[in-house]
Amino acid sequence: MPLASDMRPAFDKDAAQLLAEAARAGTGLEIAGSGSKSVIGRPSNSTHRLSTRLMKGISLYEPNEMVMSARAGTPVAEVMGQIARSDQMLAFEPSEYAGVLGTDAAAATIGSVFAMNASGPRRVFAGAARDHLIGIKAISGTGEMFKSGGRVMKNVTGYDLVKGIAGSWGTLALLTEVTFKVVPMPPATTTIVLLGLIDEIAVEALCMAMGTPYEVSGALHLHQSLAVTLDHSVVRAQGKAITALRIEGLPASLAYRRDALARLLVPYGKVHDLDTESSLAFWDEIRRLGFFGESSAQIWRISTPPTKGPKVVDALQRYMPTRAFYDWSGGLVWAEVAASADAGAADIRRVVATHGGHATLMRAEPSVRAAVDVFQPLDPGVLKLSQRIKHALDPAGILNPGRMTTAF
Repeated sequence: MPLASDMRPAFDKDAAQLLAEAARAGTGLEIAGSGSKSVIGRPSNSTHRLSTRLMKGISLYEPNEMVMSARAGTPVAEVMGQIARSDQMLAFEPSEYAGVLGTDAAAATIGSVFAMNASGPRRVFAGAARDHLIGIKAISGTGEMFKSGGRVMKNVTGYDLVKGIAGSWGTLALLTEVTFKVVPMPPATTTIVLLGLIDEIAVEALCMAMGTPYEVSGALHLHQSLAVTLDHSVVRAQGKAITALRIEGLPASLAYRRDALARLLVPYGKVHDLDTESSLAFWDEIRRLGFFGESSAQIWRISTPPTKGPKVVDALQRYMPTRAFYDWSGGLVWAEVAASADAGAADIRRVVATHGGHATLMRAEPSVRAAVDVFQPLDPGVLKLSQRIKHALDPAGILNPGRMTTAF
């Protein structure tokens, strides 16, 4: 029986059978959760999609152990809502790309979070999504079901498949269940805000703050032209570039750390504050990246050493109009650039090669994404290793063929 064009198995064994059939036939499959992020990467060259959207449900949650297991198709909103009722949260604060992609935020699945290693503002303090993923159930490109890791952190030898599959965008295996750590929700939050700083000075302030013992859990700088589009009325009303530092914890400790950090920031300008309620609203909007929804310009996500972030943006602005959002104290740059046939790829790759880092094209029309390297080209040694891992898990090359690179 030929494979259907849109397959939505509810059980692992059914998904495994479909993958085995596709491997035997050499039929490429677009691997997806709800499909909310299918417009990232090179356009799919497959006419068949295998979705995990029916693989839903939280299979384990132990608040005292701070661990949860969820089926890959479980909505992220359901996961976050469940753990919030126990005053817990996902430490890495997953980014939500609906604002960038124009897709339905409610459709995003927990499997896609780990498949993309989608880490938000708190990543600079708590680590990436993959650092909190401790176990997976998955199916290889041959239809073989396997699991890796478990319910506790432990040392491993050989290939760490949990960490390797996280961030592989469905090119190595189909995730069917993920097990991850959660953390207590901070009882109080405050945000220190500086206004109107130029990029280089703002990132200098952010890096200085990250080097203090005051446990900054968020450090960002937003260009004025983006800051004025925020839904957060208090911040938007300032009408200036925003530099923000988040501190969380017990109220007594929070007050001490806030005051100590504010004294260090005096040379950078007047210090403003957002209280807990206002801070939560502000950082949630930042996590959702909604301020990019005001335009249809092309967007790059650039990872670089924090102190090089302003240099990267300054170099880009010599080639093309650029608006920027700096996260991770300058180490992550979201750059909105003027539309062009290649999204400025040649210039951006050259700038990144000069200053260090890597760049991913996050938003562009399919014709543009088909014409350029959407993901950072791999060094020859890394590419060779990646091809070996790909061949071991997906020898027929049926999983998201061509999405990340034409090499596999």
